[in-house]
Amino acid sequence: MVKEEEKFKKSNLFEGIVSLRSILKAGENGISDRKIKNVFYSKERAESSVRVYTWMKHTSERLNFNLILRENDFIDDITVGNSHGGIAFECGERSYLPLDGLDLSSVSNGFYVMLDGIEDPYNFGYAVRTLYAAGVTGLVLTPRNWMSAAGVVCRASAGASELLPIYVSEGALAAEHFHKYGYKVVCADLRDAVPVYDAGLKLPLLLIVGGEKRGVSRAVLDTADIRIKLDYAREFEASLSAASAASVIAYEIYRQNR
Repeated sequence: MVKEEEKFKKSNLFEGIVSLRSILKAGENGISDRKIKNVFYSKERAESSVRVYTWMKHTSERLNFNLILRENDFIDDITVGNSHGGIAFECGERSYLPLDGLDLSSVSNGFYVMLDGIEDPYNFGYAVRTLYAAGVTGLVLTPRNWMSAAGVVCRASAGASELLPIYVSEGALAAEHFHKYGYKVVCADLRDAVPVYDAGLKLPLLLIVGGEKRGVSRAVLDTADIRIKLDYAREFEASLSAASAASVIAYEIYRQNR
């Protein structure tokens, strides 16, 4: 538990080859301005995976970051779990742009998702992974979000959190911005809601999903063009996690727009 808490403090410590490749790809595509500073690579892996080590060495020279060989125990000590594959790396901060700077006039059939209130960085990362796979164009987050634990979120999302454009806004202001460009605003909520499979969810749209504890605020719900809910196949008193709900809804939106 101590190690887990320490990991959250090291917000810009990432791990694994998937996270590394995602940050490199995001930089090349102009999605993120995050810079890699130091890559710690296992000496054992460098000897057994010469091809990967050679690629990393060339990449470090091209992008001017430090490639440092360390014992595997060192990498175990600074990471969480055992899925790092002998790679841990330190990065700089990433800029998250204010939503009001996003010009949507040139975005064809945009599919944006606003997540608010997910209580755990791993669940947040799992949600982002599925949203990316479902074809989401970009994320909108409130100023209070899990990107302070960027390394954890990146690992949980299999790199998707670095590959998606991310904007920051409060909920009601986000809805107003998307309405200005003719987007439908869809809120996930139980009150006065249509079952998701009966709703018309053609793009472009903004989907807003709140956390399981607080849900979507009244101020944001009042901006919605449509409210949707997930019906259950059997009687069940509990609610799905926000991450699960966002995933199911995102794939229904993908299905309706194939």
